[in-house]
Amino acid sequence: MQIKFLKSIVETLVNKQSAPIIDLLFDKKNVNEFLIAKKLKLTINQTRNILYKLSDYGLVSFIRKKDKRKGWYIYFWTLNTYQSLKLLEENLRKELSNLELQLKNRAEKRYYVCNTCSLEINEETALLNNYVCPECEEVYQLSHNKELISDLEKNIAKVKKELEMVYFERQIEGEKLEKKKVVKIKNAERKVKADRKKNRELRVKIAKKTKKVPAKKTKVSKRVKKKKR
Repeated sequence: MQIKFLKSIVETLVNKQSAPIIDLLFDKKNVNEFLIAKKLKLTINQTRNILYKLSDYGLVSFIRKKDKRKGWYIYFWTLNTYQSLKLLEENLRKELSNLELQLKNRAEKRYYVCNTCSLEINEETALLNNYVCPECEEVYQLSHNKELISDLEKNIAKVKKELEMVYFERQIEGEKLEKKKVVKIKNAERKVKADRKKNRELRVKIAKKTKKVPAKKTKVSKRVKKKKR
């Protein structure tokens, strides 16, 4: 299901032909860009253009390594699933808002159509033109909204369902990221503790090696003592 959603956002941001890039990056890390280009049957420049566009939206990240033999840099790409789902969710919310606004307008307002020009206008514009089309001088006919309203309601229901699924998938990805953060923090804390322990042990060793043996007291001769008196 996630792959379907991720392909959807790539289609929206780039184009339909770029969607298969998700199959190559999904659930993988640091994928060689030349391998991506080969699998997509694109040039390396075409592939990079797609990846750069996705990178601008934060949907992919990369690391680069220098090819020791050839001397140029090779990029390795990783998909940011959480950010991709988040952006898709935002786009769906905008689409839903737009559809709901259209439904509200269709339910509350009247629209007119010129059958000759196949042009639909709102009631305000029709009134300004005295309900006559200025292009062909045909009288405007009242547009029937029932079918349009029905289609809008179906689309709204579809978007809502998809939005709910995307939200659920994003929550799962968010939990995965949180778990990874917790593990990362714990590993870092363990490393700090281990380093401190090593440093303490090292200081103890150094202290033992450099510990000075107290000097023996030398006996003062009796002659010296008498002279002092």
